[in-house]
Amino acid sequence: MTRDTDHQWIDRRKFLAAGAGVGAATMAGCLGGDEGVEDDGADDGADDTTDDTDDDLRDIRLGILMPETGDLGSLGVGIRDGARLVARQLQGEVDFNLDFATGDTQTDPQAGISEADSLVDAGYPAIVGAAASNVTLQVTRQSFIPNQVVGMSPSSTSPAITDLDDDGYIFRTAISDALQGPVAAEFAMDEFGAETVGTLFLNDDYGQALESAFVDAFEGDGGEGLDRVSFEPEQASYSSQLDDALSGEPDFLFVIGFPQSGIQLFRDYYDGFQDDVDLPILVTDGLIDNDLPGEVGDDMENVWATAPAAAGPGVDFFRDLYEQEWDTAAGVFNAEAYDAAATLVLANAAAGDNDGTAIRDAIRPVTDPGGELITPENLAEGVELAAAGEEIEYQGAASEVVFDDNGDVASASYDISRVVDGQFEVQETVDVQN
Repeated sequence: MTRDTDHQWIDRRKFLAAGAGVGAATMAGCLGGDEGVEDDGADDGADDTTDDTDDDLRDIRLGILMPETGDLGSLGVGIRDGARLVARQLQGEVDFNLDFATGDTQTDPQAGISEADSLVDAGYPAIVGAAASNVTLQVTRQSFIPNQVVGMSPSSTSPAITDLDDDGYIFRTAISDALQGPVAAEFAMDEFGAETVGTLFLNDDYGQALESAFVDAFEGDGGEGLDRVSFEPEQASYSSQLDDALSGEPDFLFVIGFPQSGIQLFRDYYDGFQDDVDLPILVTDGLIDNDLPGEVGDDMENVWATAPAAAGPGVDFFRDLYEQEWDTAAGVFNAEAYDAAATLVLANAAAGDNDGTAIRDAIRPVTDPGGELITPENLAEGVELAAAGEEIEYQGAASEVVFDDNGDVASASYDISRVVDGQFEVQETVDVQN
């Protein structure tokens, strides 16, 4: 990779109620308004109801399969709401009913399969999700692919997803960790002057693949991976794993995990190791949670992070929309979730039917270059044009949303962040090309 003068790097190398068993909610009403919407008082805003469905309009049906609980739950709710935002934005603005249903994977593959099957059985032909790579891999193999349902993950980054035998039904708006690993490795060498590293990584598809991509790149650039230690989620203590990962006295620690495990891991680090080693720590997207320092009880100002950046042409509009609707700033993978939902709604409108195969075949025609430019700002116009058979090109909040032959986005960006005053703050952005 090379860095230019602007600090950019270029890579060289429901809602309508669904059937029983689905954690669904009805969403409608124009964005920011409450006409026709009845609030049931749910704290997370997931359980909205509506009485203004038009029986004369066709339904556009979309499932959202995210971890609302479990190890990734604190991030999964925000990702879910990035996808839900599309229904909030479009309802009443297009000649369709937006029928979105949600399911909670609990950050667990078996729970994910059960919720996916419920969405499929309820007739949802396309689903945004899942989030965690190990859940996505199982859900797509066991539920989406056999039932010819389109899956589009906004946050599963394992390289293994690229090689799925999926007959073209599986896409993702998050870029593969085959690229994040080299970004993190070069940053560590440049920022920390690091020559050696110890790693701690979640023992699943996400952790294993990203750790391997990182170490391969780090060693390829002349560094040395010392002690490489996997861990299981949500354990009572991580002191022994920390002791192992730090035993070779590395220049820094590279950590891959999810927030609920991260709370205990970092408590153990600051309580038992920080005074003796005091070294920089680099984490990845799964741990970028602004509640983490408060939960840990430390300012964590030795912690840096890499994560996919929202850098598409519609990012500013999306961020304003997200904050207006949910009263909080958009976080990691929220823009990718919006893009996944927007793409699948556009493809459904173009397909003219709630059919997985037809939606699959319409995805690239509504995102490939050419046709009327559609962004988050004029998404409603895009839906109507797609339904009328007009050529459109959707460019999103996270990226330009161009898919390669494997269903991966062809380009994206990464943010480099640091914890400052208890919050992850972006320091610079990295542009990456497949």
